[in-house]
Amino acid sequence: MQIELMFTGFGGQGILLMGKIVALTALKVGKEVAWVPSYGPEMRGGTAYCTVVISDKKIGSPVIKYPSHLVAMNRPSLEKFAPSVKPGGVILINTTLIQVDSGRDDVDELKVPVTDIAVNLGTVKVANMVALGAFVYHSKVFDFKTVSNVVKKEFSKKPHLIDLNIEAMEQGKKSVL
Repeated sequence: MQIELMFTGFGGQGILLMGKIVALTALKVGKEVAWVPSYGPEMRGGTAYCTVVISDKKIGSPVIKYPSHLVAMNRPSLEKFAPSVKPGGVILINTTLIQVDSGRDDVDELKVPVTDIAVNLGTVKVANMVALGAFVYHSKVFDFKTVSNVVKKEFSKKPHLIDLNIEAMEQGKKSVL
C-alpha cells in the first residue's frame, strides 16, 4: 500500500508542519516515508506545499504527480492541485478562505471552516492543527491518538503550546463527526 498526501496553502499557515507530523507518524508506526517540503518565496505568503509519501515497501520516488489526498488551506492551492487528486481520494477544503468546491464528483470532499475554528480557539496559528485533526480523523490514514501523541512530542520543547494544539486537533475532529 502506498499513500501520497499533499498539504497546500499560503506560506505561514503551517503547511510544512502538517506534513512533517504526518511523516513522523508514519515513521512511528513503522512505515517507509518521504517528506518533501517546498521552500522559497512561498514562505512569505505565496503558495506553499509539501508532499508525504507513505508506504509498506521502499519508496521508488518521493515525487508525486497525482496525490491520493489533498489538504487545501487556500483557494489558489485548491485550484492548482485539486485536479490532480486521484479518484476516491479526500480533499479537505478550508471553507473560511475557500468559497468554492473542488469541482470533482469522484473524490470525498471534506468542507471544514478551519480558520474560523482556530480563531474561536484564540489564534489563527492553530488552523493547521484543526485541518490536520479533521483530515486524520475523517481519512483514517492514521489513528487519531497516534497523531496526537506525535504532536505532543513535536511541541515538547514548547510545552505551553501542547494543550492548544491538541485542542485544535480535537475541534477539527469534532467538525467532521
